[in-house]
Amino acid sequence: MGKAGTLCDILRNQNMKIQQTFGVMVGSRDFFNPKLAGEGRRKLLAKLEKMGFKTVILPENATSTGAIETIEDAHKCARLFNEKRYEIDGIVISLPNFGDELGIANALDEAQLRVPILVHAEDDDNDKVDIQQRRDAFCGKLSVCNNLYQYGFAFTDTTYHTCKADGEVFTKDLEFFSRVCRVVQGLRQARIGQVGVRPVAFNTVRASEKLLQATGITVVPVDLSEMFATAVKLKDDEKAVKDRVAQMHDYGSIPGEILDANVVRNAKFCVALDRWIEENNIDACAVQCWTSIQENYGCASCTAMSMLGERLIPSACEVDIAGAVSMYVLALASGNPSALTDWNNNFGEDREMCVVTHCSNYPKGFMGAPIEISNLDILGASLGYDRSFGAIKGKIAAGPMTFFRMDTDDTEGEIHAYLGEGEFTDDPYGMAGGIGVCRVEDLQELMKFMCKSGFAHHVGMVRSHCADVIEEAVTTYLDWELYRHS
Repeated sequence: MGKAGTLCDILRNQNMKIQQTFGVMVGSRDFFNPKLAGEGRRKLLAKLEKMGFKTVILPENATSTGAIETIEDAHKCARLFNEKRYEIDGIVISLPNFGDELGIANALDEAQLRVPILVHAEDDDNDKVDIQQRRDAFCGKLSVCNNLYQYGFAFTDTTYHTCKADGEVFTKDLEFFSRVCRVVQGLRQARIGQVGVRPVAFNTVRASEKLLQATGITVVPVDLSEMFATAVKLKDDEKAVKDRVAQMHDYGSIPGEILDANVVRNAKFCVALDRWIEENNIDACAVQCWTSIQENYGCASCTAMSMLGERLIPSACEVDIAGAVSMYVLALASGNPSALTDWNNNFGEDREMCVVTHCSNYPKGFMGAPIEISNLDILGASLGYDRSFGAIKGKIAAGPMTFFRMDTDDTEGEIHAYLGEGEFTDDPYGMAGGIGVCRVEDLQELMKFMCKSGFAHHVGMVRSHCADVIEEAVTTYLDWELYRHS
């Protein structure tokens, strides 16, 4: 897929927005009834159109059966896919009958698109297995997958070995596959903004740009002073500043004791950061959120980061580049605002519960509840509350949760990650800032794994269950080392 800009651009489909495009290959074999291939092709294309996907497929009259079978068919398909390579997000292979595995494998090998592949095979009906109606796609799929394996193509399987193209199970398979494609394609062209330098106390969030680049993730740095310089040049009555002040008041409750001048100062930083992100085509960012910005400019960056996250441009604290990538993965997989938080406190003596918190910069949609925009608590006490306005405060509402953290293991020269699902609860907890109480089955085993494997204390979270999508994307297509907690 061609570079479309930020996650907001990538996710403009259904809930999430730009239409995805699938290259479609229908397989057939000459001694099976060709009508089965034609019917299967029409059912598949109708399904994809109804679901809102665009398709790239040879015209039905381009081959003898409307399917891919011979070497010449494979060449035609590969040429078309090459012409449209910057539009294609994934490939859907469908076998209405046994299918010719060599035609499919050769087309993929010639095209070399480097996109996810879904392999589907049609059910036989027990009362339709005579010569004219039998499919044998159950067997044919094994042959196709065997050749994909031989040729080195990673692929995604359907829930059942075979299923009906016009059935609900396959609809869910396509929805799952579309999310896998978003994660894979999003990461292979991601641009992560590094705004400022890592705070000296945070060795925990060091990461290798070179290992990230091997996946396709580019880090784009900018000095924090450039943000300050842009912000201070803005006038109080500029439209962009006034609009942002109004948006902040709509976004959350601002206590009456907060000075208007502090709100305006924060709005200017928001505008400066937004402009840099737009100018540099940034998908997610990590910000030097303390203490330089408070001491040298006079606000907290949390509001700017929260509002970016709400627009599906994840923003991580403490220049945690790997944390920003983790948040981006969660947002791509779910289509919801993600957050970076600390695994922070035990919850009494319940060993499968804990407290997660940050100052915070949580997006409003992640909180799932009304928020307050106010002063930083801990940093405000030490640096001065007059220079610490912008923290997002509130308690994360109860609901499903997926957690994910990737890091670069520089010693081993690999990217490793952990992943799991849990839930936020409505248990009260009397801590300031952005607070969440969560339950994770076998939490103690997860903590042991994290400690022994050298993971940071930061973790990405999102308000939905999407771990299966992430596991498929990062293990099948990106070859990251993943621990799936369950």
